[in-house]
Amino acid sequence: MFDKIKKAFTKDPQAGPGAQRDGSAGIAAWAARHGFAFSPAGTGFALDGPVAGKPCRIEVGRSGRKYIEGNELRGRVDLGISPDVMLVLMNRPLKDALEKQAYSTYTDTLQTSIDATMPEEMRLLAMYEEVGWDSMPRVFWSRYALVADERANAVGWMDASLSQQLLEWPEPAPAADQPFLMMLQRGRVYLRMQNGPAQPSMQHVLQLLATAGENALRTFPARP
Repeated sequence: MFDKIKKAFTKDPQAGPGAQRDGSAGIAAWAARHGFAFSPAGTGFALDGPVAGKPCRIEVGRSGRKYIEGNELRGRVDLGISPDVMLVLMNRPLKDALEKQAYSTYTDTLQTSIDATMPEEMRLLAMYEEVGWDSMPRVFWSRYALVADERANAVGWMDASLSQQLLEWPEPAPAADQPFLMMLQRGRVYLRMQNGPAQPSMQHVLQLLATAGENALRTFPARP
């Protein structure tokens, strides 16, 4: 379903890290050629376009999370699947940091319930259990943690293709401790990551969103 947009990014060298180093002009030119609308947004920019008939938005700009320093890259694809599915994938240094922050908040203020002012992903870590399975390479579980409403949902979504893309970032690859988060929730796939010091390839980000969305559309029912 996402083959067209995958091929567009794969074949166009200006969609990779070089385009980002050249500034927004390279991204705007790519957007014009491939059916995405480019618009300045605050200190960064936004891209809007169809992905297999589904609305997709990519934003680069000021971080909306305290755990992401500097600029943040955000992605969202509205898949139209059941809103009941809840999956959260993040790199382990981020999971450890959020859990420590949550513990500190609870102990410092003597709280006994989840604070609604916390980032959503922190509250989800407190509500749901981490899952894993032996058929996935150990190197994947050493780098990433996957939290799910149901283990079967996680197994259906995280296949070999998606896990490989999550492990094999093109250079300049984000460091293993560079904050990265992907969620499947409310019928959408979301992505958040720090946009530096190593700037992620826009091409690879779109491939991740494409594969994550494709897997979800194949595995989960459409929204009622």
